[in-house]
Amino acid sequence: MSIPPEVAWIVPIVVPFIIGLLVGAAIKRALKLMMIIAALVIVLIATGAVSLTFQDIYDKATKFLPRIAEEGEVLKNILPYSSAAFLVGLALGLWKG
Repeated sequence: MSIPPEVAWIVPIVVPFIIGLLVGAAIKRALKLMMIIAALVIVLIATGAVSLTFQDIYDKATKFLPRIAEEGEVLKNILPYSSAAFLVGLALGLWKG
């Protein structure tokens, strides 16, 4: 199955746009979830159900942040972030996602 030449020029525009929409929606939902978890942790700390110190948070951050940075490098190489269609899709995904 081949794509007719009249339609083939649309594919490099539509695919990054759709990827941008999906990434934007995923980021928006992840940020919402992180805000809910942060609010829950704050309430648990305020009520005394959980005891966290700055040193505990620092230790966990130094443990997990390098892994997150490595995953970000992988995504940087995969996503077409230099494409205008991707950036438009990302913006729409963040706004409406």
